[in-house]
Amino acid sequence: MRASSPSACAARASGAKSCGGGFDADGLKARLAELEQEASRPDLWNDRERAEKLLRDKRGVEREVAFFARLGQSLDDAGVLLELASEEQDRDAIAEVAERLAASERDLDEAELRRLLGGEHDASNAILSINAGAGGTDAADWAEMLFRMYLRWAESHGYRLEVLDEQPGDEAGLRSVTVTVSGDYAFGYLKAEEGVHRLVRISPFDSQHRRHTAFASVSVYPEIDDSIEVEIDENDLRIDTYRAGGAGGQHVNKTDSAVRITHLPSGIVVQCQNERSQHKNRAAAMKVLRARLYERAREEQEARVAALRGEKRDINFGSQIRSYTLHPSQRVKDHRTDCEAGNAEGVLLGDIDRFIRATLLWRAEQARGGA
Repeated sequence: MRASSPSACAARASGAKSCGGGFDADGLKARLAELEQEASRPDLWNDRERAEKLLRDKRGVEREVAFFARLGQSLDDAGVLLELASEEQDRDAIAEVAERLAASERDLDEAELRRLLGGEHDASNAILSINAGAGGTDAADWAEMLFRMYLRWAESHGYRLEVLDEQPGDEAGLRSVTVTVSGDYAFGYLKAEEGVHRLVRISPFDSQHRRHTAFASVSVYPEIDDSIEVEIDENDLRIDTYRAGGAGGQHVNKTDSAVRITHLPSGIVVQCQNERSQHKNRAAAMKVLRARLYERAREEQEARVAALRGEKRDINFGSQIRSYTLHPSQRVKDHRTDCEAGNAEGVLLGDIDRFIRATLLWRAEQARGGA
């Protein structure tokens, strides 16, 4: 079966329907002026919740205005260069113009995709957790392969990735890893990756070279900034310290710098050992706990609303979203959108944009259908 192209994936996911509307740069500038005027009012912080929302909205509009300014400048520069190149019949300059226009087209595609990211925290940084599932050593190796895939995807998009906690597998790979991905819309994009990922291949750990199946789960949470209050009672926490494992020099082997926090009412457990300081590890673990508690509360609210509407909506974390087959042939297929790619190795090197785009379009179509 021939692999789907990115555009084919997007068309299939959206039912071949347009997202609708255009880009209103002038409207964004007018909206920014309104928000700036509101933000300058002396009584802004009399209503803390309203002030926080206003400032979040303002930051979002500022990002969009800056994007369109850069895009407009790029197109203007390409136009001037094209005019000069045409007069002098400079083929190299014409080729450069073509490259700039192609880059601008990619930017416009990105802008169109961002229009789907209107959730409250879609523009936020992301906290990404990968856990090995069924499959033994192959599952641990698979978790590490996924970690490298997201690392390379983040690097290709200019995002910064920081490891908060990393638990090595018994023989190879990773039992689990938790990282922050920092950059505009990191959560909005990566939330499309949440679910169970399945790998089928000839196991490098099987002396008889048999085909094995392994699973790993991916969880994604928005990084909650200090402007959003998540109430956590210190009496509900059990905090354990232990010696960090793995690489890190003599320090990690001599001090109990790693921190594990258990939230007793919910049973949520988070840990961090990346920093040398126990204080910094505790702060990082609390950041992850706040994000997970916030997301838990949001999911519970969605479940209550769905129950009132009579909807049957599975919000559990057990659904298999994508399969990566390396034998007998290479293929990656997303089971939600039917988006496929024949170059599995390329996908594992971070080329996952087609799957993210298809999923976001599919979810937008689902939302419109349920509206």
